[in-house]
Amino acid sequence: MIRRATRDDIPAMARIVCDWERAQPYIADPGHEADIIPLIEQAFDAREIYVTGAPVDGYMSLDPAQGKIGAIYLTRPGTGLGKTLIDMAKDGRDFLWLTVFPENTRAFAFYRREGFRLASSIPAAAPAVMRMEWQREGAA
Repeated sequence: MIRRATRDDIPAMARIVCDWERAQPYIADPGHEADIIPLIEQAFDAREIYVTGAPVDGYMSLDPAQGKIGAIYLTRPGTGLGKTLIDMAKDGRDFLWLTVFPENTRAFAFYRREGFRLASSIPAAAPAVMRMEWQREGAA
């Protein structure tokens, strides 16, 4: 089940982000839900945000103005939901970009399978991130 997020979903989205960050050894200072909730609230109206599950167990945030996938977090990777969300993001678009941690090899491999290519590294971020881009075949 995938649906458009509502503001009532924001605490669940923040929990998913924080749980994921705490599980990553390369993230030295994981976020706290009290800090993440206002960030999601601030971006909510400008983004297309979709949630999965009942209760919410994943989400995708897309900035349509920039063509940027700002977040895909799933508590159950490997179920096909990530591909479904990526396909939703690609629908009607010719270009998308996102960032991924180099240490997140599973996500990096997933995005490559979905047609994203490494565009650049952003070493100034802590930890460093890589920018990946997707362009629809034949799009200029």
